[in-house]
Amino acid sequence: MPSAAPRPFRIDVPETVLHDLRARLDAARLLDDSPRRPASGMTAAYLRELVSSWAAWDWRAREEWLNESPQFTATIDDAELHFVHRRASDPSAPALLVMHGWPHTFALQLDFARLLPDFHVVVPSLPGFGFSSPYRRGPLTEERMAATMHTLMTEVLGYGRYLTYGEDVSANVSDLLASRHPDHVAGIIATHAHFPTNEERAATRDAQERAFFARLEADQGAESGYAHLQGTRPDTLAAALNDSPTGLLAWLTEKLVEWSDVPAGSPPGAKPADPREVEQLLSRERILTEATIYWVTQSIGSSFRPYHESVETPMAPTAVPAAVFIQRHEADYPESLAHRFYRDLRVFARLERGGHFAAAEVPHDMADRVRGFATELGLLA
Repeated sequence: MPSAAPRPFRIDVPETVLHDLRARLDAARLLDDSPRRPASGMTAAYLRELVSSWAAWDWRAREEWLNESPQFTATIDDAELHFVHRRASDPSAPALLVMHGWPHTFALQLDFARLLPDFHVVVPSLPGFGFSSPYRRGPLTEERMAATMHTLMTEVLGYGRYLTYGEDVSANVSDLLASRHPDHVAGIIATHAHFPTNEERAATRDAQERAFFARLEADQGAESGYAHLQGTRPDTLAAALNDSPTGLLAWLTEKLVEWSDVPAGSPPGAKPADPREVEQLLSRERILTEATIYWVTQSIGSSFRPYHESVETPMAPTAVPAAVFIQRHEADYPESLAHRFYRDLRVFARLERGGHFAAAEVPHDMADRVRGFATELGLLA
C-alpha cells in the first residue's frame, strides 16, 4: 500500500476510559513482597505508591503537554503510523529520526526532542506501540520497521537525507537504515551499538569481545525472563496486563528501573536498593505517562510482537558517518565491535551517566552530543 500524506493528530482520551482506569486502580488488590524474592526493579511498597499516584493523577494536564508537540498520522505499508514532527525555523536544518524501544513510547523521547530546536525532529510511535497501529498483515520485523521509517522520512516528509537514532528494538532498525540506505542517512547516532549475529559472536577470537559476550550470556538467566515470556507466551501475558492497570504498571516500571542508570555508575545488571531512585532520571510523571499510553491504546500485546516475530537480521557494515556513545548498561562494549560495523566511526565515547534509555535519562547531554556530531558533519553551522 502506498504511503499517504500526513494527517494532524491530537491525543484526546475519552473520559469514560479515564473513569474506568481510576476505578480499577482504586480497586487494586496489592500483594506484599514474597519472602526471599529475587532482587528486581519493583517492590510492593513502590508499587503501592505508584498506584496511588496514578489514581489521583491529572492526565488532562499531561495530555495538554503532549499535544504541544505537533503530531500526525500517515498510512505506511498497512499500518497507521503516529509521529511527532517538530520543525526547525530554518528549512535547511538537518532532519533527525528519534526512535524508542520497549517498554517505552514516543513520549519518553520528547524532552530530548524539545532540546533540539535547530533540527527537524521526527519521533514516531513504532508500529503496534501507543497510537500507531500494528501491521494488519504479516510479521512485525526489524526489516519491515526500517522500511516504514525510511518511507516516513523520505516519501511522507520529504527529507532526502536524515540522521537516525534508535534504542532497544529500534537500535537494529537504525543500523538497518544506515546499512540499507547510505545515500539517504547522513549519519547514525548509537547508544545501543551494533551487536553481531550469534554466528559472528562464536567466530570472534578477540579476548575483549569474548569476555563481553560471556558476560551477556551469564546475565541471560536472571535478566531475560521478560523477553522469553513475551516471545513464547505473548497473548497469555497480554491478557493479564491489558486487563489490570496495576499489573501493567508493575511490568513496565520494573524495566524502567532496572535498565536505567540507577544508582549512578552502577555495573550492568545491578539493582537499586530502592526503586524510587529511578525518579532521579525518569520522573514519576514520565513513568505514569508511559503506563497511561499503553493502557488507553491497549497496545501492550502488539508491543510484544517484535519479541516473537522478529528474526536475527544479518546486515552489511555501513560507511555512513557514525557517533557511538556507549550507555552504562553496556559499559564493557568493545570498541573493536563498533569499528567493525561502523566503518566511518567519527566518535566513540562511553557515557558517564545514562543507561538503556539514554536520550530520556540524560537528554541535555545527548542533545549536546548530537549537536556536536551534526556540526562535525557540516550539517550545522
